[in-house]
Amino acid sequence: MTSTEHVLSATPFVVRRRVKWGDCDPAGVVYTVTFGEYVISAVELFYGMLFGSTPQRIKDELGFGTPSRALAFDFRTSLWPDDEFDMRVTVEAIRQHTYALDITATTATGLTAFIAKLTPICVARGERRAIPVPDVLRDALSSYQTACGAAAAAGSLAS
Repeated sequence: MTSTEHVLSATPFVVRRRVKWGDCDPAGVVYTVTFGEYVISAVELFYGMLFGSTPQRIKDELGFGTPSRALAFDFRTSLWPDDEFDMRVTVEAIRQHTYALDITATTATGLTAFIAKLTPICVARGERRAIPVPDVLRDALSSYQTACGAAAAAGSLAS
């Protein structure tokens, strides 16, 4: 069975995705709106890795949500049906109510397909009012950020 999306690594967190024919317009280019789905899907998998559970279930249990405050893209090259690309998720910043995630997509040939920046805001579940980033999320994001920094440093030392 062929998967159109799967996790390749946890540190850094990388998701491999294959462009489906239905993701594209009649000219064969990925619809712009589909890139948002790619990013949100990768980030949901990232949350699942951080918490070792399904993302919405754990956020329900912990009483918070993470709707998007901002989402920005820098498109570098087109993607076509059956193209595979990897999305690497990194934590850029952790603020009082928000945090910023960078998602860099790279093609199988090493080209940067797009760079996205997602800024979720933490809200009380069911109330939609901003709350400080919960300690459990802040700690998980910070630990991941530190682990990625250590992995990158170890990789540069090995070179």
